[in-house]
Amino acid sequence: MSKFLNSRRKFLMTAGATALGAVALKGCSSAPSSPTASPAAGGTSPAAAPVAGGAALETDTIRLGYIPIFESAPLVIAQEKGFFAKHGLTNAQVIKQSAWGAARDNVEIGSAGGGIDGGQWQMPMPHLISEGVITKGNVKIPMYVLMQTSTQGNGIAIANKRADGTALTGKNIGLNLSGAKDFILSLKAAGNPFTAAYTFPAANQELWIRYWLAAGGIDPDNDIKLIAVPPAQTVANMKVGTMDGFSTGDPWPFRILADEIGFMAALTAEIWPDHPEEYLAIRADWVDKHPNATKAVLKAVMEAQQWCDDPANRPEMAKLLSGRQFFNVSAEILTPPLEGKYNMGDGKPAINDRAKGPLFWKDAKGSVSYPYKSHDTWFLTENVRWGMLPDTTDIKAIVDKVNREDIWREAAKELGIPEADIPKETTRGVETFFDGKTFDANDPNAYLKSLAIKKV
Repeated sequence: MSKFLNSRRKFLMTAGATALGAVALKGCSSAPSSPTASPAAGGTSPAAAPVAGGAALETDTIRLGYIPIFESAPLVIAQEKGFFAKHGLTNAQVIKQSAWGAARDNVEIGSAGGGIDGGQWQMPMPHLISEGVITKGNVKIPMYVLMQTSTQGNGIAIANKRADGTALTGKNIGLNLSGAKDFILSLKAAGNPFTAAYTFPAANQELWIRYWLAAGGIDPDNDIKLIAVPPAQTVANMKVGTMDGFSTGDPWPFRILADEIGFMAALTAEIWPDHPEEYLAIRADWVDKHPNATKAVLKAVMEAQQWCDDPANRPEMAKLLSGRQFFNVSAEILTPPLEGKYNMGDGKPAINDRAKGPLFWKDAKGSVSYPYKSHDTWFLTENVRWGMLPDTTDIKAIVDKVNREDIWREAAKELGIPEADIPKETTRGVETFFDGKTFDANDPNAYLKSLAIKKV
């Protein structure tokens, strides 16, 4: 655990996510582009009128944080296309966060302190916040996971060359790393190990790159160097040679192709097809106080997810997200990954498959939006695998406490979502990864025993 806390401290220094910055967020963050009144602190604005498919709301105000990657698109679209307002949340605010550490700090202080009520999260950040694992002073801030915002849309990018000029192209660094293992181990033997970055300790983008490395026979804790870098700084850090590769969400991996500084080793859609990505989670005290408003949030985001998944809307989506107040990246950069078009580089065949890009409402396995408990279980099991949580962790108890798929079901029914699109079970069944490993949420220990490289 001490190593995890050290990683957290290093990330905070990298991201500059201080408590002072968190308190100042309200003044320096992007304001909603749609005209809304300023909400009272703590969400105490007057109750909204009843809306179709549900009872009167307890408040018309919520503050949701997001990081400018595709996983946040449904939140931005819910605001920009008026879905929040449609469902009575006329003072909903979607607020850009400078880094994951800043988002965590801002949900700790809550909207009453100038922070946020919830927002977009890597997994299992809501569980770790609830358990006080990654909060200041290990204070427990109960959170509820309410929905998945998207699937896929992540990748592992590699620099063309290292800071010392050593080429990384032509070294068989791809989905299957076995052919590059000797080269990567030789860098460690020479005293200058391969350096890989992720965006927050113990969360999904670190877990993707750890899984990929271990599947290729490379121990991420002993054979390479891992560091944390905020998403928007990944490309800049690769340009100056701070790191050899990184795992983060689109559009940042795609940017390195456009800037001709690297190539794509793998898409996470290749590592785990139709994998769970990021989630909407809100402080439990806010949800408990505002049950109808919570369902209104979900209904608005569900509509936004369906809008995002309509191919006809993708051009407008790219234009909206490209805005300076949101991603501040040209629509020309955003469009190819939204269409599932990836120029992988380094002699790899290009990918042109919309099903390999980010999806928001449905994928090949069914619902994207529904928060399967089995997926929460995998993320926490990976935390145990790498020693980020003790092997005595009662994963099921944590998942049952944090995952509120029941609220998703209620909101979906009120919205009129067809029964066929509402999952019947809280598990999606046995999941299969690119290396042939399988995960059954009913027996996570069997999964752990099957893995050759682990700390548990």
